[in-house]
Amino acid sequence: MNVAQRVAVVTGGGAGIGSALAARLAREGARVVVADLDADSARAVSEAVNADCPGSTVSAGADVSDTEQIQRLVDLAESTFGPVDLYFANAGIAGAPGLDASEQDWDRSIDVNLRAHIRAAKLLVPRWLERGEGYFVSTASAAGLLTQIGSATYAVTKHAAVAFAEWLNVTYGDRGVRVSCLCPMGVNTKLLYSGEDSGDALGRAATRAVTSAGDVLEPAEVADAVLAAVEDERFLILPHEDVLEMYRQKGSDYDRWLRGMRRYQSSLLDQA
Repeated sequence: MNVAQRVAVVTGGGAGIGSALAARLAREGARVVVADLDADSARAVSEAVNADCPGSTVSAGADVSDTEQIQRLVDLAESTFGPVDLYFANAGIAGAPGLDASEQDWDRSIDVNLRAHIRAAKLLVPRWLERGEGYFVSTASAAGLLTQIGSATYAVTKHAAVAFAEWLNVTYGDRGVRVSCLCPMGVNTKLLYSGEDSGDALGRAATRAVTSAGDVLEPAEVADAVLAAVEDERFLILPHEDVLEMYRQKGSDYDRWLRGMRRYQSSLLDQA
């Protein structure tokens, strides 16, 4: 898909990967709704992008785990630019480390990292089927293919986000609905370093597990990878190429991989 003149919604657009996606989409000629729970951050990103690409974006504060607020984003896009062509389900949270995560922690992680995708798809896919085309881009994580040391809520919900994106692709891919799933490893965002500030050994290990496993990319580099994949209509987006080899090793000998991950976790906890 060529994104020029297309209408996109980017959630989690107030910072990090989301803000980089909004900027890159606008430079490629798309019109973008920048959405974020922090309305001020979304507005700041939109204003910065419009300074370079006048009239290319609008912003909105929204909790995209809520169906009514997703609907408001879709309505804003339609009233400002036209029907939504691409939806970037990019908003996400890190989650609490360990089994001490509360029921509320689990509910919030499931709502933001998974149900937000499901609820957006339920609104958009029927419209796309009528039009014969549409594009859903899910931001998951390398943790969704591998796992996440430290946070069960993050590991589980990102696995589920990958699974839902796969299901969408299989179910609707022959009916004009394209689906891609972004699974980066370390990206230089606040979310990556949240474990260091958690005050928990597992939380610190979670951050170090990612920062020591490969390069920490800038959000703009990830946005470049996403746009290239969308143009190619490629499902799995891996800005860190090493993730594919890790995934292959996991599948080829699951028990060996689990033993290796336990050793890796122990070494990280020894440093904590």
